[in-house]
Amino acid sequence: MTSDAPQLVLMNPGPVVTDERVRAALTGPDLCHRDRDFTRLMTSVRAKVTRIAGGDDRHTSVVLTASGTAAVEAAILSAVPAGGGLLVVDNGHYGHRMAEIAQTYGIRVRRLELGWGTPVELGAVERELAADPGLTHVGLVHHETSTGMLNDVRGLCALAHRYGREVVLDAVSSIGAESLNLCEDEVDWLAGSANKCLEGTPGLSFVCARKDAFASLGSGPRRSYYLDLYRHFRAQEQAGAPAFTPAVHVFRSFEAALDLALTEGVGARRARYGRLAGQLREGLAALGLDLLLPPEQRAVGLTAIRLPEGVGYPALETALRAEGFVIYAAQEQLAEGFFRLSTMGRITAADVERFLAALARLLPGPTAVAARDRGPAPGRGSAPEPAGVLR
Repeated sequence: MTSDAPQLVLMNPGPVVTDERVRAALTGPDLCHRDRDFTRLMTSVRAKVTRIAGGDDRHTSVVLTASGTAAVEAAILSAVPAGGGLLVVDNGHYGHRMAEIAQTYGIRVRRLELGWGTPVELGAVERELAADPGLTHVGLVHHETSTGMLNDVRGLCALAHRYGREVVLDAVSSIGAESLNLCEDEVDWLAGSANKCLEGTPGLSFVCARKDAFASLGSGPRRSYYLDLYRHFRAQEQAGAPAFTPAVHVFRSFEAALDLALTEGVGARRARYGRLAGQLREGLAALGLDLLLPPEQRAVGLTAIRLPEGVGYPALETALRAEGFVIYAAQEQLAEGFFRLSTMGRITAADVERFLAALARLLPGPTAVAARDRGPAPGRGSAPEPAGVLR
C-alpha cells in the first residue's frame, strides 16, 4: 500500500528526512538473525559505527535494537561500578534525564545543575570532583537538544581524566555531524543513535568504547537484563551473534546510512548542516525572530526560536504542517515561549527557503513585508494565504 501524499519536510531533530537509498534498504529479503549473512552485516555495521566515532583498533561498538535513550541508559547502568557514583553536568532536559536514569538503578548521583542554556563551567565541575572522590564517572550531553547548545566534550574529558574519572557521553544528537572523536577527545563511553545526524531510520542505537573497557564490565553489577552492555559485547564481539532478536532490516538501512556518512565525511556533513543552519538563522532574524543562544554556543543541527508575541505553538505547528513542514515544540521551562527547528537529515537549501517563505506569510505584523518580498513557496500548488494568518 502506497500513499500519494507529499513528503513532509521533517524539521524535528530526528527521525530525519533520509536518503532514498536508506529507505530502499529496508525492503531487502528476510534474513535470520542467527544466519552467517546477518553476522557479516552486524559486524560491518559495528565496524563502521566505530570508525565514524573516531575509534581505532582499541575500540569497538555494540549495537542495540532500541532508541538513543536506551543506549545512554545502557552506558550508565553498565559503566558505573557498584559503590560508584555519577556526576551529571546538567544544563538542559537531557542532562537531567541522565541523572534520572542513574537514580532509577539506585546509582548515587550528584547533579551539577547549571541552568538551561548555561555553558559548562569546568571550574565548577572540578570543584565537585575534588570534593567527592566517590564520583567515579561524569555524565555529559554533547548536543543538548532542549536548547540547541553544544557542550565542550574535550575540555570535560581532559578534566575528568586528570581526576581519574571516566566520562559517559550522550552523543545521540551530535555523532555524525559535530566534531567528536573517541581517540582525540578521549571519550570513555559514547552513546549514539542511528536516526539523527547519521541519517538512518529509527530503531537502532549503539555504545562505543575501548574493548578492554567492555571486557571489564564482566566483573561489574548486573543491573539490567536487556540493556546489560557486557551481555551484548560478549554476544556481538566474542560470539559474533546478537544477544536477542534485532531489527534485521533496520541494520541494512543503517549500513546504507553509514556508507553515505563515511563517503561524505563528518567534516563535510557538519559544513552542510552549518550552511543550512546559517541560511535558516539569517532568515529567521530577517523576520524579526529571536534565537535562544549566541552563535558560538549553537550546534549545527538545531535552533531554538522564541515564539512571536501572540502566536501559540499549536497554531503555528498546524499552519506549517499544512504547508508541508514538521516543526518541534520546546520542552518544559521553554515550552510556553519557544519552538525548535532542526537542520539534520536530507533537508535542502530549497526546503529552507520554502519554509522561510511559508513562515513569513503566516506570522503577523512586520513579517508581511518579508512575505511579499519572498513570494509564495514554490511547489505548493495554491495561492498563498495573506500574511499574518496567525493572529
